[in-house]
Amino acid sequence: MRSSRLVSILLLLQTRGRMTAAQLAEELEVSVRTVYRDMEALAAAGVPLYGDAGHAGGYRLLDGYRTRLTGLTAGEAEALFLAGVPGPAADLGLGSVLAAAQLKVRAALPPQLRAHADRISGRFHLDAPGWYADADETPYLSAVADAVWNNRILHIVYRRWRTPTDVERRLEPYGLVLKAGRWYVVAAPGPRTYRVDQILELATSDEEFTRPHDFDLAAYWTAYQRDFHERLHQGEALVRLAPGATLSRPAKADGRTDDDGWTLVTVPIESVDHAHAEFLRLGTDIEVLAPPELRAKLARTVAELAERYGNPQARGGD
Repeated sequence: MRSSRLVSILLLLQTRGRMTAAQLAEELEVSVRTVYRDMEALAAAGVPLYGDAGHAGGYRLLDGYRTRLTGLTAGEAEALFLAGVPGPAADLGLGSVLAAAQLKVRAALPPQLRAHADRISGRFHLDAPGWYADADETPYLSAVADAVWNNRILHIVYRRWRTPTDVERRLEPYGLVLKAGRWYVVAAPGPRTYRVDQILELATSDEEFTRPHDFDLAAYWTAYQRDFHERLHQGEALVRLAPGATLSRPAKADGRTDDDGWTLVTVPIESVDHAHAEFLRLGTDIEVLAPPELRAKLARTVAELAERYGNPQARGGD
C-alpha cells in the first residue's frame, strides 16, 4: 500500500539520513519514478523534505524532524511486541533496555494500536528451550556479546568433542545466534561456529578487528544449518511404521500402506548406532527393513531384552 510505503520512506530517512532516489527504490523494491511521486506527496503533506542534486545529493529530512509511529498497522504493532523475547534479552544484559524501548514505542502508538500491542503481550509468550534439558551455563555470554558489538578480539579456551578437547583460540566474533535455547558465536577465522557454553576461559582485548562489510549473519546461519544436516544425515533406513506412530525427524513416505495400515517410510539417519537408539524408543510400532546391519543390531538387542525379562530367575525373581 502507498500509505505504508510513505511511512517507510520517512523512517528510512529518519534512521539513515540522506538517501538517493535510487537507494530508496532499491530498498522499497519500486521504481525510481515511484519514489519521485512519493516524495512529491510527502512534500505536499507538509513533510520538511530537501532534495539535493549532484554526486553527493539525495533526499533528507529537516534536521530535528521526527515522525511518530502512527504509520504502524495493527499487525506490525503486534509483531513488534511479539518479537521482544525477554529471556534472551536478559541473557545478553539487555532486559531493562528492551523494556524501556517497548515502553517508548507503546507510548508513541495511537490508542487503538496500543490496545493491540497490550493484547499480543498478554496472550503470547515465547520460551525457546525444550522441556527435558537444563539451561546451558553461559557465564561468558555478556562478554562475548560486548566483543561482538565493539569488534573486539577474544582469546578463549574452548572445549570441543574431539581430541585434544581443550584448545586455545583467537576469535574475531561476528555475531551471536540463539538456536533452541543454546547460544552460538560465529567468529573468524573461517568463519566458524562455537557454542558459548563450551567456552572454559575467556580474556577480552582492546585489539579491534574489521568486520567484513558483506558478512550476513542470517545468510551464514542458514547455510551452516543446511551444511550441518547434509553432513549429519549421510545414510537412509527403510522402515514400516504402525498407524499413528511418528518419528522425531523428517521422513519420506513411499506411498505404500499395508492391509494392516502400516506405512513404508524412508528415514535419513546419521549412523546405525544413532538410528538404533532412536528406533528402539518406538518399540513394536516400527520394523526396520534396511539397511541389514541396522535390522540385525535391533534384532540382537530385542533378543537380549527378551532373554533378560523372560528369565526372572536370572535377577533373583520368584
